Amino acid sequence: MPHLICPPAGTASTGLGVGLGIPGHAHPLVAPLEWARLAGPGAPVHWAVLDVDGGPGTRPDPHCAEAAGRLRTAGVRVLGHLDLHQGARTFGDLLSEAHRYLDWYRVDGFFLDRCPGERSVLFEVHRIVTALRAFLAPGHIVLGHGTHPYPGYAETADQLVTFSGPWSDYRWSQVAEWTADHPPERFCHLVHGVPRGHLEEALRIARWQGAGTIWFTDRTPRGGDPDPWAAMPGYWDDIISRLGTGVSE
Repeated sequence: MPHLICPPAGTASTGLGVGLGIPGHAHPLVAPLEWARLAGPGAPVHWAVLDVDGGPGTRPDPHCAEAAGRLRTAGVRVLGHLDLHQGARTFGDLLSEAHRYLDWYRVDGFFLDRCPGERSVLFEVHRIVTALRAFLAPGHIVLGHGTHPYPGYAETADQLVTFSGPWSDYRWSQVAEWTADHPPERFCHLVHGVPRGHLEEALRIARWQGAGTIWFTDRTPRGGDPDPWAAMPGYWDDIISRLGTGVSE
């Protein structure tokens, strides 16, 4: 059994069901089916990250603009990908990329990948998020820590990615106790290498640990496919079906 800490009775929650957060597919020319299916009817997609070329790229890409437009029409938030490099990026560079995302792709928010989680850099991350919110109305900000950060980060963004990694780690993972003070829609789990036979177990772990947004895939970062998020999982239809009906506890 995974090592789980159950949220105490009375923990605040809106009661929203678990939905999908897409950390970024391959370019729409390479993965047209993936982008089309995200905009399909009945897909409970909370948001999808648009990573043109490690960011917004150097010029507008009409294929990415078209894919982003289809998602917005379907009611899916499109988030621009900003890589913080664990705090190594400059404030000016990040804001410049954010402006390009907004001008070229009309994004609804930003996914701050490789976001540091230490208390010592909380002020600087808060400064970046505050500047990004000034561009948005109001927009959606996700901090891609990949692990549990210092609790103060929960007051900075709309969502925190508190797990990003392989199923072999996730199935034995333990949630930080402070997360029980926040509703599930504040947290996201991204897990690769989840076998089809363990999909229901993975969804149950997410619910017990209080993650309102998830992305599970059977893809693994090995061989000629170093990015496990670049393509759809082989059980996409199964995920949609399970999220639509819920998973029994």
